[in-house]
Amino acid sequence: MSIYGQAIGTDMEKMMKGMMQAEVNGTMMYYALARLAKEQGYDDIVDTLIEAANQEAVHAGFYAVMSAKYPQDFWGLIRTLQKAETNGEAQVKAIADKVRAAGFAEAADEMEIFAKQEGHHGVMMAEILAKYPEESKPKAKSDKKVYV
Repeated sequence: MSIYGQAIGTDMEKMMKGMMQAEVNGTMMYYALARLAKEQGYDDIVDTLIEAANQEAVHAGFYAVMSAKYPQDFWGLIRTLQKAETNGEAQVKAIADKVRAAGFAEAADEMEIFAKQEGHHGVMMAEILAKYPEESKPKAKSDKKVYV
């Protein structure tokens, strides 16, 4: 049985959406703490903070499904993500260039890695779409929104 949308229209809906956002914020916070710990030489706690961040991300996904944040028929979203992630590579690279021009070469170097990762996300989404060609075909037009 799917948990998709079980909170919608119930007393839990607002709570689940709040939990989802708290977990999203927790993900960001724990990854930031891991980064700061690494920069300050606390290498022994970095993996623990990353583990917490990964778990928070899973929790956020759970609450997103309970709240029907994204469409249950997710193939349209994957098609949209494939294009956005592929385009994201050039966009992040352009921002990295501006960061470099501002004198922050180390940060720009890392952002260039992120840009390549964004492009790789596009490749991964394309591979998923190729693996399931029937499911991933665009459906007839509807009034439903696709969220990114």
